[in-house]
Amino acid sequence: MHWIHLTSEDQLQNIVVRSEEKPQVIFKYSSRCFLSDVIFKRLQQKSCPEQVDFYFLDIISYCKLSDAVAGKFHVQHESPQVLVIKDGECVFDESHSQINMEEILEQAIETIQ
Repeated sequence: MHWIHLTSEDQLQNIVVRSEEKPQVIFKYSSRCFLSDVIFKRLQQKSCPEQVDFYFLDIISYCKLSDAVAGKFHVQHESPQVLVIKDGECVFDESHSQINMEEILEQAIETIQ
């Protein structure tokens, strides 16, 4: 699994632009949350299709950026959390133990078709 580390607001703007071409997925991770590790390892076991970009956001190191993501896409901040971005909008978000790759891909691929 290839993760793009999300570390700047410029990248966040790029996600919005790129979401016009293909779905963008943001995974919000907290090193202080055991469940974040469990979900991250679960996601790592899957392969990601080329038609979707996957971003990893460490919310402890990039707290302000995490807040910007929540504000930009009008979602409540949670961790762990996954967002699927298409056409500049969050079309799906899930958190905690409800996060699974099959549903992420279903939502992302559905937006392509």
